[in-house]
Amino acid sequence: MSAYAVAIVRKTRFGPEVKEYLEKIDETLRPYSGTFRVHGGPYHPLEGAWSGDLIIIEFPSLAQAKAWYSSAAYQAIKPLRTKNTDGDVFLVTGVSDSHKATDILG
Repeated sequence: MSAYAVAIVRKTRFGPEVKEYLEKIDETLRPYSGTFRVHGGPYHPLEGAWSGDLIIIEFPSLAQAKAWYSSAAYQAIKPLRTKNTDGDVFLVTGVSDSHKATDILG
């Protein structure tokens, strides 16, 4: 089952460290088959107000997503992001192609 690293970034202080992070993150994803699926906007609001950026990276499994996040390569560049952004990051498992909304009802 696919899994996703999701970042909701409310504020980014762009500078040399963020540039370095962006230049290096793709290489950290490669060994874990991570692929960007969403990386910022533009956004087309339909309900409510949106402020910030949404980033979604797909992995083949939750194990690979966890391995990427805890890898030495990613941990080495992570401070470049965390010192310069405000937001939330989490991992989430996807659902099967046959998933229906009512499946969560149990």
